Amino acid sequence: MPAPMVVDRRTFVQGRSASYSVAGEGLPVLLLHGWALAQHTYRDVIETIAAQGCQVIAPAMPGFGGTADLPGSSFSLRGYAQWVAGLLDALDIEEPAVVVGHSFGGGVAVRFAHDFRPRVRSLVLVNSIGGSSWRSGTGLRSITERPLWDWGLHFPGDVWPIRQATRVLPVVAEDLLPNLLRNPRAIVKVANLARRADVRTELETLRNDGLSISIIWGTRDGIIPRESFEALCVASGVEGTVVEGSHSWLLADPKQFGEVITNDVRVAQAARDLELKAPAGKRRGLRRVQSLGARRKPTAD
Repeated sequence: MPAPMVVDRRTFVQGRSASYSVAGEGLPVLLLHGWALAQHTYRDVIETIAAQGCQVIAPAMPGFGGTADLPGSSFSLRGYAQWVAGLLDALDIEEPAVVVGHSFGGGVAVRFAHDFRPRVRSLVLVNSIGGSSWRSGTGLRSITERPLWDWGLHFPGDVWPIRQATRVLPVVAEDLLPNLLRNPRAIVKVANLARRADVRTELETLRNDGLSISIIWGTRDGIIPRESFEALCVASGVEGTVVEGSHSWLLADPKQFGEVITNDVRVAQAARDLELKAPAGKRRGLRRVQSLGARRKPTAD
């Protein structure tokens, strides 16, 4: 069976231009990208998820991929979460989605789930920001105290060894280089926002509310320390999943990523099927999501 086609589109969110990609049909899955990237970097990941019977919506978040910046007064994780809600409104997606967030996108995903709980079926965090923990020597400190040179020291290691570099660098460059040229200010601003992010309180609320949460981390991730991953797990009340790989392991091996989240997808699909079979009065507003490719929206490919 051929892989679902990934289609690039544009729409308007909060009155400003926005880019996104969509693929597949079925269970809605919202994929939020990492710092300095956009949806094109995740094309193989999008196809992998869509092939499991999902409709994947992958936006370029504000400041990246040609999507307009957030206004200064809205520049925060809360502002990004509100923008995500606006995107779903623009695309007429009312059904709760599985929300997958990688790196910076993980922090946005948590805030979105917290602020717009009815719109989230489950949450999958992949090498996510927001644990706010870092080990310096023998002590545990806030990650905001981590010096910039230490971040930079570990960044090159994210794409090595050479086998992974040949896979990751071309796909990352597709979005990273245009973003650097188009909007370097956004890259710096979002980097500082990511460094300060602490979403543990929000995760505790979501845990108490019964939201299904999965947290995944790569053993060689020098950008998100293990201590930060573990802090997210503690706040969420989950054990977490550790895989072999770096911060961008899902880009290096999309097939492995698809296998890792298969259970999350199947559980969500089973719950969705039960809800769709329930009498109309008991569906809690759930309705089938129409194919985005079939809609007539003010978009341009």
